[in-house]
Amino acid sequence: MNTPNFLLPDNRFYGNMMNHINILYGDSMFYSKDHKTGYLFDHGPFHWLGPKRTKLIEQSWALIFRDTILPNLPVHTLRKYYHSSMGAPTKELAAMMGVMIIQHMHDLTDEETVRQYAFNIQWHYALNIADADAYISLKTLWNMRSLLTANDLYVPLFENISDALAKVFSVDPSLQRIDSVHIFSNMRYLGRIGLFAHTIKKFLINLKRHQRILFDSLDKDLTNRYLSKKEASVFSMVKPSESAKTLHLLGNDLLYLVEHFHDNATIVSMTGYGLLLRLLKEQCIVEDEKATVKPNKDVPSDSLQNPSDPDATYDGHKGKGYQVQIMETHGSEEQPPLITYVAVEQAHISDASALIPAIEDTEKRNLKPGEVLADSLYGGDENIKKANALGVDVVSPVMGRESTKKISLTDFALSGNTVTACPKGHAPIFHKRKKDRYTVGFHPDVCNSCPQKAECPVRPGKNGHYLRYDEKAIRIAQRRHYEKTPDFREKYRFRSGIEATISYCDRKTGLKHLRVRGLPAVSFCATLKAVAVNILRAAAFMKRRDKTSHTMKKICSCFLGAAYIGITGFFSVMRRTIVKDFCQTAAGPALLLQEAA
Repeated sequence: MNTPNFLLPDNRFYGNMMNHINILYGDSMFYSKDHKTGYLFDHGPFHWLGPKRTKLIEQSWALIFRDTILPNLPVHTLRKYYHSSMGAPTKELAAMMGVMIIQHMHDLTDEETVRQYAFNIQWHYALNIADADAYISLKTLWNMRSLLTANDLYVPLFENISDALAKVFSVDPSLQRIDSVHIFSNMRYLGRIGLFAHTIKKFLINLKRHQRILFDSLDKDLTNRYLSKKEASVFSMVKPSESAKTLHLLGNDLLYLVEHFHDNATIVSMTGYGLLLRLLKEQCIVEDEKATVKPNKDVPSDSLQNPSDPDATYDGHKGKGYQVQIMETHGSEEQPPLITYVAVEQAHISDASALIPAIEDTEKRNLKPGEVLADSLYGGDENIKKANALGVDVVSPVMGRESTKKISLTDFALSGNTVTACPKGHAPIFHKRKKDRYTVGFHPDVCNSCPQKAECPVRPGKNGHYLRYDEKAIRIAQRRHYEKTPDFREKYRFRSGIEATISYCDRKTGLKHLRVRGLPAVSFCATLKAVAVNILRAAAFMKRRDKTSHTMKKICSCFLGAAYIGITGFFSVMRRTIVKDFCQTAAGPALLLQEAA
């Protein structure tokens, strides 16, 4: 929709006019202002703030939010979800998307967000709304969140804002670093007994609510065991010596419910029954119509952790929940660090699978790095090969322990992938290659007389001494050799900076402990918190840059003032000296004439 750009001082009048234009174009329910258009007077409807309060706002995140973020919000992605003529007119949609970001910026509850939207002048300035429009209900907030979450619209929101900030601050994406952080959704930590008991209880509650006749047909002892408050509390007070017996009881109750309803299509379609079936497959072995609970070590890491959050999984190092992959720029004080990629995954997924998607995603948005710093999980040999094919150099330590032998493959003379001499300079007597595997033979007399044979990877064989290796072994040996150089240490020392970014995200936005459950909701929250961090960092950079500029102006002013005082002083002294000399010169002949007279 093409609309004329007017410079209007009155925000309410301008918003009403844009709404009327939307109606003329057949979008009477879709209300969005053109935030790229400026105002005839400075600060538009906020001129009444006065110079001091205006200065405070301009030194905060609100200015960059209003000038850079609002005009780049992907409001157009919402258009297809609203009818052109049916329903109630929307709130100003750019402001609604902006509220989602600011809520996660300050880690607020929904109730706190509604109050801040109604009364906080800084929010009004950032969202470009007038006092008369400064109200939203909780339902409006919930509807917008549901719309963005269900349709993954938070992804273009993150991309638009990150790309806009990169353009405004001329961010150089060539140097980046990546890491992951474990986060927790709003779910209770359950042991195995609690997991069985809560999953069965959840199913029985839903069965009682929706299929009362079938619920009443179940054995009363079984239903009371999980639904009676007194009986259910028993599962939270199990002695360690009785845990195996209790798990056996729970496993057989679980098997009974699954088998009892497996022919009922209505029950099978219930979410609670699906959780029962998943729990049985993951935690139990069924033999002779009896369920035996698996040992802990045999339970997969992607197993159910809590029936309230079926998407949460387990990581042996960090625990239950999810993880967020974060990649950011670094290396220059002339630009703000920018998070260029964020993705939420289940906790059991390895970091090794995150590197290439991050590079490919940033490449589509012209933010592809030339060099990425990462820990050893990201730096597998396969990832290094794929990243190099994409034109990206990955600086990462090699996983696993290095051989205790003092001589490695890099100590041999290589021509391409072929060994041409041992560390002592002796040439091999033959070469053999099969696909990407190589075998090199050395004369037995040479190897047997070598003083370093105990530290050498060459091993005696039937017809000689052999060195066997493949192309991957060469690449890893070369990387291990490079790790010991000062160049690697100088580059890699900046990797730890992303730990500070993760800490900043958690302290400012509460990233590690979220108020929601489920992968879609967790992804929405974590992504918007990354957006908020980019905005806060950009605002801090602008404030620091303005302060530096102001300081430099004061220094220059002082220098020029001192120079002016020095120059004027010099000329003043010179003037007095010249006048004095002239007076003395003029007084000489006058005295002589006076004496002669």
